Amino acid sequence: MNPVLAMLIGIVVMMVLVIFTRMHACPALIISAVLIGVLSNSIPLSQVVSTVTGGFGSTMTSIGIVIGFGCIMGIFLERSGAAKRMALTILKIVGVKRADVVLGLTGFVVSIPVFCDSGFVILSSLAKEFSRLTKKSMVGLGGILAMGLYITHFLVPPTPGPLAVVGTFQDNGLNVDLGMFIIYGLLLSIPVFIFAVPLFRWFGSKHPEFIVPSEIDRSKYTEAQLAVLDRIEAKTKAGKELENSDFEELLSTEKLPGAGISFTMLLLPVLLILMNTIVSQTSLVGTLPGDILTFLGQPIIALFISLCLGAFVLARDLDNKTVVDMMNDALKDAGPIVYITAAGGALGAVVNASGAAGIIADWLVATGIPGIAVPLLIGTIMRFPQGSGTTAMITGSAIVGPMVATLGVNPYIAGLAICMTAMCPSYLNDSYFHVVTNFSGMDIKTSLKTWSIGSILVPIVGSIILIIASIFIH
Repeated sequence: MNPVLAMLIGIVVMMVLVIFTRMHACPALIISAVLIGVLSNSIPLSQVVSTVTGGFGSTMTSIGIVIGFGCIMGIFLERSGAAKRMALTILKIVGVKRADVVLGLTGFVVSIPVFCDSGFVILSSLAKEFSRLTKKSMVGLGGILAMGLYITHFLVPPTPGPLAVVGTFQDNGLNVDLGMFIIYGLLLSIPVFIFAVPLFRWFGSKHPEFIVPSEIDRSKYTEAQLAVLDRIEAKTKAGKELENSDFEELLSTEKLPGAGISFTMLLLPVLLILMNTIVSQTSLVGTLPGDILTFLGQPIIALFISLCLGAFVLARDLDNKTVVDMMNDALKDAGPIVYITAAGGALGAVVNASGAAGIIADWLVATGIPGIAVPLLIGTIMRFPQGSGTTAMITGSAIVGPMVATLGVNPYIAGLAICMTAMCPSYLNDSYFHVVTNFSGMDIKTSLKTWSIGSILVPIVGSIILIIASIFIH
């Protein structure tokens, strides 16, 4: 069978299995990879299984440990209160009058190592307090928080999706440096986040019915917290403006780690990876200081250092069993992601070996379609039916990776294009949609009109930026 037809059949089978059956994404991807190999006329039948296992193993080698360490790091940030401490620190800088921006920026930072679902659950209680005390709708506050988490989850490694895109592109011989991808991902994240703030403020203004009521369940607060809340309530009734110190006092009633260790644990691995990138561009290459920085900047080592900070500093007041149990919980979360990512690598290896991607790329170039349109479309096509952004990025990069050179698109722009459009859309088949809806107190109809629309408009803005960048960067 023609390799392109074989690939299309394999992708359709995978989608059907994921969407309409009880099949998990990992075996669905493996089945798809085997099916493409068997149907394609360019891979000998005797080599199909070895191609699949080779692609699986290669991907597992490159990012399996990184994903596991990243999940452990995330659970330390989550359960130690470090995320709330970062919110308090950002609040001091930005100010209570921009409470929505405080939430969004906190999510923007926290989601680099923490899954956006977990990050929203952690920070939604803070969003509700802001809504109750500032009388702003959870449609706006929750939406900006959710989008801050969402953007960096899709665009900035070491979250699994963009990390898998980098790994897949590297496996296809493309010169993509992880540190540079982090920089470009952050640069793209900033303007799309800036666009999201007024968008969700406008959504919030249209839905004042989702302001959290002033009445609270007093059984859920400590005596110290209740005393602070009562003072804030009295201040509000007296018509006085709230100040940063009011919220600082509220958060200070919880036992939170220091801002220094909270931000260090989060940002240190990113800085080490970036340092490795900088060293590779300087005369330090081959010197002892350069070798040390290169070693420390390997993602596995960088995340391990941060993991140790979490275990021995952030969690220093907990007993050994509790810390080990936390790591076990994190690795349970990491397992499915690692296997799905590796299965995506297997699919990519088969697509590459079959030559299907090269045929499609040549055809697209011949039609005159701009090269940048291909990863933008494939990211959306992979996301829309099955709901998982991570799976969409993994599958999309497996298809696009072999095409990039032929399409004439800068590999960083192509990778970010897949990541950006894999956001679109977040609706009923997406677990994050339900997390945002339920923890914001919205009904599904309102969430579809606000959050889902936002998850379409934000990627459109990001795609326009990438299209413009592709004109000048090759």
